[in-house]
Amino acid sequence: MFTFNVPQEGPVNALALNKDYTQVAVGGRNVFKIYAIEEDKFREICNVRGSKHLNVGFSCNDVSWSPTDDHFIATAATNGHVCVWNLTQTGKAMQEQDYQDHKRTVNKVNFHASEPYKLISGSQDGTMRYFDIRLRSAVTVFYSNTESVRDVQFSPHNPHSFSAVSDNGSVQLWDIRKPEKCLQQYTAHSGPVFACDWHPEVTWLATASRDKTIKVWDLTSKPTLEYTIHTIASIGHVKWRPQRKYHIASCALVIDCSINVWDVRRPYIPFASFNEHRDTASGIAWRGDPHVFLSCGRDFNIYHHTFNDAFRPASKANPQGMSVNNSGDILYAKKLSALQSNNCSNSGTSNSLAKATVGLMRKISTTQAVDQFHQASSTLQHFTQNQSIRQESHHLSDLAKNYVLHGRSISELCEHNSAVAREFGKPNISVMWKIIKTMYGEEFMQNSITSSNTNRDEVLMNSKPISNIASVVQMENTINNIKDLGTEPKPKGSYEGVIDQTAQFSGGDDETENEDQVDHIGMYNGFPTYLNVRTGLPKGDFSFGENELDMELDSLNSDFQVGYRGFNHLASECHEWIIPNEAFPVRHELKDRSPPPEDFPNHHSPDFNEDTQTFQVEDESITLLSVSKPPKKSLWDPSGLVVEALKHHAILGDIQTAACILIVLGDCRKYLKQLDEAMQEHWLLGYIEVLSRYRLWNIVTQIINLSWLPSVYQLNQQSTRINTNCSKCAKPLQRGGWLCDRCHSSEYALCTICNQVVKGLYVWCQGCSHGGHLMHIKQWISSHKECATGCRHLCEYR
Repeated sequence: MFTFNVPQEGPVNALALNKDYTQVAVGGRNVFKIYAIEEDKFREICNVRGSKHLNVGFSCNDVSWSPTDDHFIATAATNGHVCVWNLTQTGKAMQEQDYQDHKRTVNKVNFHASEPYKLISGSQDGTMRYFDIRLRSAVTVFYSNTESVRDVQFSPHNPHSFSAVSDNGSVQLWDIRKPEKCLQQYTAHSGPVFACDWHPEVTWLATASRDKTIKVWDLTSKPTLEYTIHTIASIGHVKWRPQRKYHIASCALVIDCSINVWDVRRPYIPFASFNEHRDTASGIAWRGDPHVFLSCGRDFNIYHHTFNDAFRPASKANPQGMSVNNSGDILYAKKLSALQSNNCSNSGTSNSLAKATVGLMRKISTTQAVDQFHQASSTLQHFTQNQSIRQESHHLSDLAKNYVLHGRSISELCEHNSAVAREFGKPNISVMWKIIKTMYGEEFMQNSITSSNTNRDEVLMNSKPISNIASVVQMENTINNIKDLGTEPKPKGSYEGVIDQTAQFSGGDDETENEDQVDHIGMYNGFPTYLNVRTGLPKGDFSFGENELDMELDSLNSDFQVGYRGFNHLASECHEWIIPNEAFPVRHELKDRSPPPEDFPNHHSPDFNEDTQTFQVEDESITLLSVSKPPKKSLWDPSGLVVEALKHHAILGDIQTAACILIVLGDCRKYLKQLDEAMQEHWLLGYIEVLSRYRLWNIVTQIINLSWLPSVYQLNQQSTRINTNCSKCAKPLQRGGWLCDRCHSSEYALCTICNQVVKGLYVWCQGCSHGGHLMHIKQWISSHKECATGCRHLCEYR
């Protein structure tokens, strides 16, 4: 046999096989057909939806074929109808019964295993109705006291018993003869339970839920959880595999389109997987043969599967693994070949733990009757750390408990955490906290703000001042002399003058030359230029005519433009210049007619230094005017070094320091632009994981609350649902308060010891729903085993 399929006109919600497994009925919103199953195809026998005379204008939510009579098929509809179809009739007579007892959608119908006329249904209205198809209305009504009933199944081990699962995560066991109250009720899952199925051989009940688990319960006496299977999506349907005690098939409601067959003894990887569907599967039915089953899905297809075409995920699984505990010990599992496995089992010097592991794998594989696990023998190795490293792990817990991460200033937090690190023998981390305080403490931030607001006038005041007041007086007098000479006002924007002192110096021992010289310092767009203006006829060897001064003053503006460009070029290389005492360097004593100036170029003078581009003055004692243009005071940005330091600690495995410093920095994190959010999230989640290993749940909650990243602080918004029942009438409490919807009792809020309302920590028993103050219950259970109310229940408090 091989895999084949038949397409449909729309999504298929359910399917059911007849007692001989030769025909299949499929139903959906627009589909209700019956097919004969042949060797390599499906052959259509009847299309019930195609009849024009039948009132079937509603979608088919579930289908059940009588296991004792091939003539009857029951369907559940979304409008609350339960219909029974007689396949021996045609036309309108085919619809044997149309029950309209339910007020909302019917989720499930199920025929009795031994009585062909008995039928039960579960609805969204929270009721279950027991029908005799020979009668026009329901025989018995069962109230689950829940919002909805998702699945009902008759027990193959007790003809009077059936199970029901609900949206509140509970499982109820009923006796048909006692509709007043269920025999047993227990909370099976943390979310809605969508399906259940009885094991055909033993009294096991499998339940599937939205919490992505399949649980197997032993109902021999008290409900006991035997196995738990963890899946990747919410499970909508489960079916035990015939003739295989530990195998069960499942299909998901969302995400996963595969049909997986699990071995409950190895719950983390499917035993076999079938990937033919392109949308989620909605139903499974075994053909009585453990190697063949049928499935339907929302991809408009019905498939006939064989195990020969199954995919075995275990064969592709990684045979190696590693685990680390809180103390740093490492467990390492490594795959062994068949030869290595034999040698390991026969060697007397081999690791005893490896021997036990190989022996266990052999024992499991040999106990399989037909289907076997994928063979993967492995050896297990245990590595322990030395005492110093173990001490390091204890220090992490001590630091986490004593660190303060909020509620104070950055300086105070860093100072406290530095002292904590030093106390527990972590001097390097203590120094790191000190550095963070120095860089990002309140003092640093205040200085940074002050420096950034310093204006240009304050910068100029920090320049080298004029040496003496006499120079200022001479400057003012010289300005007035220039005005008296009739100097023309300069155009706006050309320059604004500041006149230097009049320098007097001697040219030799025998002869003294006194020259009055004015050094003009022009400011053009903030840059100084230097101009020399004479106030009278010179007494030196260069003589100007009467009109020479006028000519020089007339050309002052053009000289300024040249001087500005020259200074602009030099200012880019040097920030400070010293004005020389004279416009020309000191010359020798004049005896004859002075030679042309070309014979004495300035750059040949020994007093001019080309390397430093500064003018050397013979007499340094003379007060000089020095003008400097200091650069803007630039702020030092330590963010790069801080980011590198945090990454260094993270690489060394000290994720605690990196995460805690980020939290303490607070708003100063905006300066760490080199550190992206992905790295910050990685550090925070890593620290949370480490704290979880040490069971430091309060600190974990604190870290999550202090986080600034949505992916981290939303972890606390993932609520946990706890289903509790009224201690008086046992009805599940649906609301957030303490008041029961049925009996309007508030006894659940009272302590069973002191009979007072519990306003603090509350503890209760999930079996009898009685509880009270934590301390009172602790004192009671220290000397008693039964409940304090006298209900004689052996309480197990949560």
